[in-house]
Amino acid sequence: MALPTVKLFSLALKSISKPIAARLKQQAGIHPKFRNLIISLAQANHRISTTLQRQLYGHSTNVEIRPLNEEKAVQAAVDLIGELFVFSVAGGLVIFEVQRSARSEARKEENRRQEIEGIKQREDDLLKEVELLRQRINELEKLSRGRGLAGIPNFKQGQPAEATNPI
Repeated sequence: MALPTVKLFSLALKSISKPIAARLKQQAGIHPKFRNLIISLAQANHRISTTLQRQLYGHSTNVEIRPLNEEKAVQAAVDLIGELFVFSVAGGLVIFEVQRSARSEARKEENRRQEIEGIKQREDDLLKEVELLRQRINELEKLSRGRGLAGIPNFKQGQPAEATNPI
């Protein structure tokens, strides 16, 4: 019952995260302080990614990189924020699912361990019972040797043969 509910909840959370990300992107472009912060982050991201691309393709990296215009920087930053939000929600759900699975596996392992302990205990009990039966057999063999071959038929659960076989 809990598993379908958890799966349904995670699917709903993933679906809800996309409109929330869109709303975050919209609000990020409006607030002036946040706007300045995301513009500087977008410019830094642009410089790093351009430098890495130039290194990857073997082009010169000591060339001055032109900054993005303000609107492109804002758009790039809010897209990044939206994607990071959706990614963090999905990553959180994956972590939650892995932890839930690990707890479930730990419970199964504990049940297996208890079952093995029960089997070992039963085995020990059976070994004790076998040992007790061996001792009784040895005692019976000693008693039968003392009476000779004629005493074997007379020894039936501690009663003489006359009591068990009425003639």
